[in-house]
Parts: sequence; structure tokens; C-alpha cells
Amino acid sequence: RASHDSPIPYMLKTTAFVTTFLTVAGGSWYVAVDLTSPSDLTAIYNCSAFFAYAFSIPLLNDKLRFDKMFSVAIAIAGVLTVVYGDTGEKKGSVHPGPAVKSRALGNIVIGIGSVLYGLYEVLYKKYACPPEGTSPGRGMMFAMTFGSLIGCFTLSVLWIPLPILHFAGLERFVMPTGKVAWVLLISVLANATFSGSFLVLISLTSPVLSSVAALLTVFLVAIVDWALPGGESLSAAAIGGGLLIVAAFLLLSWSTYREMNEERRKRLEDEAIASDSDIE
Repeated sequence: RASHDSPIPYMLKTTAFVTTFLTVAGGSWYVAVDLTSPSDLTAIYNCSAFFAYAFSIPLLNDKLRFDKMFSVAIAIAGVLTVVYGDTGEKKGSVHPGPAVKSRALGNIVIGIGSVLYGLYEVLYKKYACPPEGTSPGRGMMFAMTFGSLIGCFTLSVLWIPLPILHFAGLERFVMPTGKVAWVLLISVLANATFSGSFLVLISLTSPVLSSVAALLTVFLVAIVDWALPGGESLSAAAIGGGLLIVAAFLLLSWSTYREMNEERRKRLEDEAIASDSDIE
């Protein structure tokens, strides 16, 4: 682009493009939550780490590395262990599961959402992150700016279906009050913190590492549920699966660190060769 071109049109188009994938992926979770079981919902949606790596290869020219594949596989195995590992202890539950047809449809919906969420992470890295060599401080500021643009797009565009659904009687919306309002406020603040940190991590590292890092929340949810009054105790499956996720995150962090060091060293060597040729 020429130096005099305004970046605003590009930022607006990129925001709309990337946010569309995020919105469809996030919306699939709310559609599928009434169709399938919570275990299937959590397990399938968190497979987005695999799809993030799959899309990174053609779109970001990422290399197919065994250590990355192994780390992602361990992380997904950890999620499956946490979600399904203690189902035998809960067979006495009085809550009936969803019908088979409904569950299959819900799994398909959340599967599509998982694919799109992995694609959203890679598209954000490709089109909405500053180029390599940008300082970490500027990268963080740019990520927070783009996150704010996502929020502005959501606030200005995605409210449009709400009154249509409300007056058509398909979905009633009411203003939250009392305890519900406070819980929603806490949820919004927590999600804003997570989303901002997530975008920053993608900008500074890679979609694959960020996606596996997000899987740590599966283990953290189990810990918080155990710590709260009246919560469920930590099962062996939750502890074992959580340790697998932590191990996968540490392995992938080390792999990403080595890869970034290799790229930095290669870039410095290329710059040194270029400077030597200019002197000659």
C-alpha cells in the first residue's frame, strides 16, 4: 500500500470479515447447547486447536512439525479425559440426555463451529496482526485496538436480529435484574479480559499456542467448581486430564520458543548478508 493510503477502509473490511467467522463460530455453541450433551459440546468445540494448526499450514505457511502435532494431540486427549473420564460415576443422573437425532445434529453444528473458530484464529493472525519484527508493545496495542473494533462491530451490527426475534415471538428478550445482572456483568468482564489476552497472545506467538493455552480453562473450570461452596470434588479424570493439558501447553510453548528463535536468527542472517552485499 502507498504510504498516503488510509488504513481505515482496510481495518473496517478486515474487522467485518474476521468477526463474521467469530460470530458464526460462537453462535454455533448457543445453538448446539440445547441439542447435544454438555460433554460432547465441550469436547468437540475445544478441538478447534487441531483446526487452528490445520489452517495454519496453508494460510500462514506454518511447517508440519511433529512436536506441535504431538502437543495438540495431548491437549485434546486431556480435554477428552476431563469431559468423558468420569462419566461412569454419573450414570445415576436423573437428567435424560438429548434424543439421538437431536444429539447428532447438535454435534454437527458444534463441529462446524469448532472448524470456524480455528479458522477465525488463523485469519486474525494473517490479516489483523502487525508484520513480523513489530515490537511486543506495539503488537499488544494493535491487538487491543482490533479487539475494540470487534466489540464495536458487534454492538453496531449484531443487535439487529434481536428485536426481530423478540417481536416475532421466536425468542423473548428482557433486561436482566438483580443477581442475574451481576452475574452477567462478571461474565462480560471476564470474557473481555480473556478475549483481549487471547488476541494479544495470538499476535505475539501463534494461533496454535493460543488455542492450546485456551484449553487450560477446561481444567481451571474444574478447579473453580471444586473450590466454590457446594461444588463437585476433583475426580481422578479431571486431575489427569488437566495435567495432560498443562503438559501439552508447556511442550508447545517450548516448541514455539525454539521456532521463533530459529526464525529470528534466520532473519538476522539474511539482513547481515543483505547489508554485506550493499557495502560491496
